[in-house]
Amino acid sequence: MPTETRTMPAKAEGPTAESKIPGWLSLPEPRGFRPKRRYRTVWISDVHLGTRGCKAEMLVDFLRAIEPETLYLVGDIIDGWSLRKGWYWPDAHNEVVRRILKMAHRGTRVVLIAGNHDEVLRDYAGFGFGGVELALEAVHVTADGRRLLVTHGDSFDGVVLYARWLAFLGDQAYALLLRANILFNAVRKQLNMPYWSLSAYLKRRVKNAVQFVCNFEDALAHEAATRGFDGIVCGHIHCAEIRQIGDITYYNDGDWVESCTALAEDAVGAISIIEWGAAGQAAPASANHAEHTA
Repeated sequence: MPTETRTMPAKAEGPTAESKIPGWLSLPEPRGFRPKRRYRTVWISDVHLGTRGCKAEMLVDFLRAIEPETLYLVGDIIDGWSLRKGWYWPDAHNEVVRRILKMAHRGTRVVLIAGNHDEVLRDYAGFGFGGVELALEAVHVTADGRRLLVTHGDSFDGVVLYARWLAFLGDQAYALLLRANILFNAVRKQLNMPYWSLSAYLKRRVKNAVQFVCNFEDALAHEAATRGFDGIVCGHIHCAEIRQIGDITYYNDGDWVESCTALAEDAVGAISIIEWGAAGQAAPASANHAEHTA
């Protein structure tokens, strides 16, 4: 078994043969369909379906382009916080859900780790729906034998854990920043310029935010070391990263409201960051994103 779950979710029964896929899952691929990129494992998180900042169209394009053996949804896939304040669910968000369920029916193992924005799903850890396993966390074993803890990461965020009202206040300010990001990129699109995340750029250059990210990464690395893992995979802070912290490799798969990133494991166990560009192409990751596997 290449992976093991922490909570041993009940495996949902469902058709796997192409002929048994329900009609609504077996819609034809759009014209110009390209060969799929095969990966052993893919991790995505922080999609925030139900918000205007969600880059659902780009995520659908990415999901159409890949064929992983295992897909981890590492929390905040649906934004319950936002949906409680007002309903927003365009067709593109339905298509993300349909695409994920279709992958599960076609044989991809799909594991959903609940985050803080979709925390209602935590009550159902250990169950499954539509071929998707629900868990609080998972243990992934890479092709080269390393054990990685997979967790959303919000339990290591002191703001969320100890000052929930402040987290909601920060969520409001962040929503305004994402709206500005939408307008900014609408102008870039009119000028035939590629997508670029204003919010991610500003976040990386604010001193307090940078310090928070460093503290967050160190806290997760310490947790992984304490529990005897070789590394940890998380989301939550919307900063894709691969970083060696002592003996622990820290992985963050980023998000799909700002940077549109994912983590992918190849057949030999090497993990890299995929940056999905506006044109539906995987932009080359920078040098510090290449994994050291020695």
